[in-house]
Amino acid sequence: MPAKKSKPLVVTMGEPAGVGPELVLQTWHQRSTLDIVPFCYIGCSAHLKNLGARLGLSIPLVRIEEVSQAGEIFSTALPVLERALPQPVTPGKPQPSHAKFITAAIDCAVDLTLQADARAMVTNPIHKKTLHEAGFSFPGHTEYLAHLAGKNSPVQSVMMLAIPGLKVVPVTVHLPLAQVSRNLTREKIISTARITARALHQDFAIPVPRLAVAALNPHAGEGGQLGREEIDIITPAVNILRTESIQIEGPFPADTLFSEDARRAYDAVLCMYHDQALIPLKTIDFYRGANVTLGLPFVRTSPDHGTAFDIAGQGTARIDSFVEALVLADQIARRRMKS
Repeated sequence: MPAKKSKPLVVTMGEPAGVGPELVLQTWHQRSTLDIVPFCYIGCSAHLKNLGARLGLSIPLVRIEEVSQAGEIFSTALPVLERALPQPVTPGKPQPSHAKFITAAIDCAVDLTLQADARAMVTNPIHKKTLHEAGFSFPGHTEYLAHLAGKNSPVQSVMMLAIPGLKVVPVTVHLPLAQVSRNLTREKIISTARITARALHQDFAIPVPRLAVAALNPHAGEGGQLGREEIDIITPAVNILRTESIQIEGPFPADTLFSEDARRAYDAVLCMYHDQALIPLKTIDFYRGANVTLGLPFVRTSPDHGTAFDIAGQGTARIDSFVEALVLADQIARRRMKS
């Protein structure tokens, strides 16, 4: 177990009707077998208590006033920064009335990391539809965190998904597929690549990061016969990035870019849209993917899955991705402290 004096991670409750809170309980329950640093949970202790009873887990909870208390408590109880919910939670059934408490937990985690009271934040999955019904105006976590971080000066956040041996970065993220082409620009590819290269160096300790770029169209556009985005947008962006001494190659046809041999040639892939990035990653290692938001002035990771309402409250959700998010958050925070 890490030293008690090290600053803890903070974990948000996410959608309380999803699997996030039970991942927290199960992970704390298995803490002695896991290489994780202490964390505190920002959420509702009453909900955790009821959920623990439902899952047959007798887990002591301690409500704390300061996140610094978490390190000393973690070995014997789960520390909770209280954010009480107004109604009981039914697993699998989200309630819009909980929306402001979900976002308040995110706000609290951001404040704690910005103030350096916590080393990093790990967010549990949110249910975007429920939040939007309650007036949440952001496409997802990534965009909301960029908004919170950019109150004084604009911040561009970039979503990276990582498993051992593969890191992918979608240039366009939460968009309908029909809108991808019109939202794909040279400027967006260039800024995403710059942030990715910088993060690979700073946060992943890669001295000279190697980027590969996926094409948008089949066969990389077949010389313009299957689309001109490679000619008009992607290749010019890659050429500009090369003038900045960024090691970058492409665009490559996406159907050959993720083979075992191909993956040895790069450290991360810039993908043109969400599923182009996530399908290969989840196919290769479905359970251990973790999400890290690049470009923020604080460290944020999350498990690479959703709320999983269909299995919420049943005790069958695997903790692998959540644990990977905890480990990754700790590793990145340590590297930033050394830089």
